[in-house]
Amino acid sequence: MAIKNVDAVRILDEHRQDGVLITTMNAGNSRFGLPSVTAHEQLDLPMSGCMGKASSIGLGLALAQPDRKVLVLDGDGSLLMNLGTLVTISNKAPENLYHFVFENGVYAVTGGQPIPGEGKLSFQGLAKEAGYTAAYEFDDTEELASNIDSVLQQKGPVLVCLKITPEIENTPVQFRPRARRNMPMAVADLARVFGLKS
Repeated sequence: MAIKNVDAVRILDEHRQDGVLITTMNAGNSRFGLPSVTAHEQLDLPMSGCMGKASSIGLGLALAQPDRKVLVLDGDGSLLMNLGTLVTISNKAPENLYHFVFENGVYAVTGGQPIPGEGKLSFQGLAKEAGYTAAYEFDDTEELASNIDSVLQQKGPVLVCLKITPEIENTPVQFRPRARRNMPMAVADLARVFGLKS
């Protein structure tokens, strides 16, 4: 079984309350990612073009805003590019950080090449060994929806591996639909929400 990308981001958006969502790769895809379902756009931080860095940026934001939940929506191939972040996050131990890994087993935005270690590695296991407070894995939409609130009530850092149905992008980059908001716009919105700008 596997969860559809759009269903995963919809569930996370519906249950985040005033939490910030940091998205990368397919979690931020303008057709079937967060921009297509968000109800809290001013709290979305899309990290397009920053493959491998969403978790590091999420850590910084979680440390800077300790009273607000930070949900990182990472890709499996993206996290593999920066595995050291698991240990760094664990070492800093932000209680408000929730790291969701969208595991579809492929580099979906570049044509569907398999990720290294596909079918052999466990992101849940990697997080536990790195020292995360808790780690989970879901491959069913209803199970995710039923458990997400209890997951978000725990003290972080928490990693949640979501088994996602691959949706491969074969359209050349220049012809893909663009998100309405870019990173500078999102940063400015967040600064206003945090009371850092008028």
